[in-house]
Amino acid sequence: MRVPAHRASGHRHTRTVIATAALLLPLLGAAPSGAQTSANGLQPAFASAAAEYHVPQSVLLGVSYLQSRWDAHAGAPSVTGGYGPMHLTDARTALAGAATHHSEGTEDARGDSARSPLLPTAEVPAPAELPARLKTLPKAAELTGLSAKELRTDPAANVAGGAALLADAQKDLGEPLSDDPADWYGAVARFSGADDTATAAAYANDVYDVIRTGEERTTDAGQQVALAPQPGLSPATAQLAETGLRTLGTGGTECPKSVSCEWIPAPYEEFGDNDYGNHDLGDRPAAQSIKYIVVHDTEGAWDGVLNLVQDPTYVSWNYTLRSTDGHIAQHVKAKDVAWHAGNWYINAKSIGLEHEGFLANPDAWYTEAMYRSSARLVKYLAKKYGIPLDRQHILGHDNVPGPTTSTVPGMHTDPGPYWDWRHYFTLLGHPFKATAKKNSGVVTIRPDYATNQPEYTGCATKDVPCAAHGSSEVRLYSGPGETYPLIKDIGRGTAPTTGVNDISSRVSTGQQYAVADRDGDWTAIWYLGQEAWFKNPAKDPAAVPASGLVVTPRAGLKEIPVYGRAYPEASAYPTGVPAQAVSPLPYKVLENQKYVVGDKVPGEYYYAVTFTTDSHKVVVGKDLYYEFQYGHRVAFVRAADVDVRPSR
Repeated sequence: MRVPAHRASGHRHTRTVIATAALLLPLLGAAPSGAQTSANGLQPAFASAAAEYHVPQSVLLGVSYLQSRWDAHAGAPSVTGGYGPMHLTDARTALAGAATHHSEGTEDARGDSARSPLLPTAEVPAPAELPARLKTLPKAAELTGLSAKELRTDPAANVAGGAALLADAQKDLGEPLSDDPADWYGAVARFSGADDTATAAAYANDVYDVIRTGEERTTDAGQQVALAPQPGLSPATAQLAETGLRTLGTGGTECPKSVSCEWIPAPYEEFGDNDYGNHDLGDRPAAQSIKYIVVHDTEGAWDGVLNLVQDPTYVSWNYTLRSTDGHIAQHVKAKDVAWHAGNWYINAKSIGLEHEGFLANPDAWYTEAMYRSSARLVKYLAKKYGIPLDRQHILGHDNVPGPTTSTVPGMHTDPGPYWDWRHYFTLLGHPFKATAKKNSGVVTIRPDYATNQPEYTGCATKDVPCAAHGSSEVRLYSGPGETYPLIKDIGRGTAPTTGVNDISSRVSTGQQYAVADRDGDWTAIWYLGQEAWFKNPAKDPAAVPASGLVVTPRAGLKEIPVYGRAYPEASAYPTGVPAQAVSPLPYKVLENQKYVVGDKVPGEYYYAVTFTTDSHKVVVGKDLYYEFQYGHRVAFVRAADVDVRPSR
């Protein structure tokens, strides 16, 4: 979630919302110390469970891959209380653990000082109050005779629990325990926990896509697991009619047919003293182009988040994605402007996607089902609106610049270092690859997510190290070695730290930077107006060679200003529309420094400060800007201030 931005000459009023702790409390339960992979290995565990419960092994492997990519997460729960390779859900236990481990006074997981802190304790809901998708583990315990603790902490037991659930669903549908994976479509749809046919079908289709293509990977516990491809497999999709699930009304949603999507509208309502919420009506892309898609995480659970987006006094975003099965709710049409990014220029030019998850809890993990559903939605939107699939147009909220100097320290940092950008862009069909030869003038950040484990602090308690975990981000130093100080972000006004929310000295997978220098295993890039060094050994590179256009100050200029928004010049504003200040940030691009170009755009401002739309106007100027990768966040420079040239 986010704190609403101000509305002053087009920016939004601040709203404070106290969320219900039982719905929004992060699942911060510590991983059990005894959680470990079976000594016999995970692959044999799948074979054993498949034989015991008469489930085709390919079906069991396919379901598990879509849930967790076969990872066990050391017994820690996901954002929806799912455990182990089969993501067996026990949300009541997870919430109880969260209430036990969350301490009063803990730094808010997003550093959002204006947002009400999460309460230190929560009323744990009774099992009957939870939807079926959040309590599959107790059912697995009943079917297998295994204890809930075993199912949560022992991956082999967890796989057996998943097999038992699949077999039970197959029997309940009146289908035989067939050896043919094609005969298990209905049971797989049921396993999703969805209560509607569209979500269940999208989930089952993804599972069968995995089975058809096959997969192989090393899990987070170091286990080699493989699923051989079955390219000709054609499942019995007619079984979906036997599941008894409701039919979902799409209500004119803007989603691809390959995902499940429902319309849960954010309200456009007038209230109070000449105030309104929680978005603005617009006419995109006819009146103004859509340039960006912004990836957020919710910092809350599904039901609570949906309550917030339907509050007219709160803020809005376009879509929310559910962790358990990848189901999507759309709230704001693409033609309209949601209030989600904390930067009015970006809001007016973007679509915001909220993913059920918690930034500072690396093992409240995002499911493969949600990653895949999100990727399909983003591909659909990118194609429809002509949005390039790169990291200067597919932004994290942590890549959105502060629009003015005073806003820089409070900008949000989600989805954070544990969002797997490399895997996400592979699902988008645009994997990050080397596009130039060795010693190129530009690099694309691309560490190995699983083995790249920089230390972060403050996940549960301020200054206390987070659990070791794979990460998309690489740390930056002021010299070629870890004994040098971390890079300082002058806009934040504080000394850099290893805090999970401190992005001042970090770069993220897929981002591109111009090379400033090299020294052995270390590479320096231009970053926030200075040389920033990261470890980049040839045997385990954190970046790959790339090429592209770079901006540098125009000949004769010693330095040029940097902007957080691309607003028009004052003369472009018509009568009745107040001219917006073209306010530089506290940053500079100095002579001879180079930064990678993302786009060239005209100055533009959407004037929308009233409930009635008759005064709304899109103002487009003659001044042009370049969007470029300046630090962890993107920024803008005036085209008149720079020269553009190919990287070396």
